[in-house]
Amino acid sequence: MPPTTNDVITNLKEQGLSLPTSAPPLFNYVPYVTSGNMVFIAGQVPINGTGKFDQPFTGKVGGDVDMETASDAATQCGLNILRQVSDAVDGDWSRVKRCVKLGGFVNCHSDFTDMSLVINAASDLMVSALGEERGKHARFAVGAPSLPAGFCVEIDAVFEIDA
Repeated sequence: MPPTTNDVITNLKEQGLSLPTSAPPLFNYVPYVTSGNMVFIAGQVPINGTGKFDQPFTGKVGGDVDMETASDAATQCGLNILRQVSDAVDGDWSRVKRCVKLGGFVNCHSDFTDMSLVINAASDLMVSALGEERGKHARFAVGAPSLPAGFCVEIDAVFEIDA
């Protein structure tokens, strides 16, 4: 059975989390595109929209950003992704069939190799918010020499929905 709006919101609330407000894109792109039964979410950076995380998420993971902070940043990216999905389905989570894929970028030095551990925080969020069946997804996690505005993490996503 697809998740309901109450299920997703309750699942987040049980973790002390909530959906942030929608942030407008800063440049020449849209936050998501719906094509048929797929929603493509633009890369989300860890902009604080919930008040849960209060530190800036900038710097290089494994250097001036520790693993806990990087995981918090990935969680914030995941919350921003879920906000965009909610906007794409007009708040009707019963239309969301599954998270298909996450793509994670970690701002790190060339010898850092734990990108998967960082992005796993967003993967865990998808499963806890949407449930095991709809939250499990394919994914990549790669290191990058830099990210926009110096953010330590950026994550994009693809979701399947009822069109």
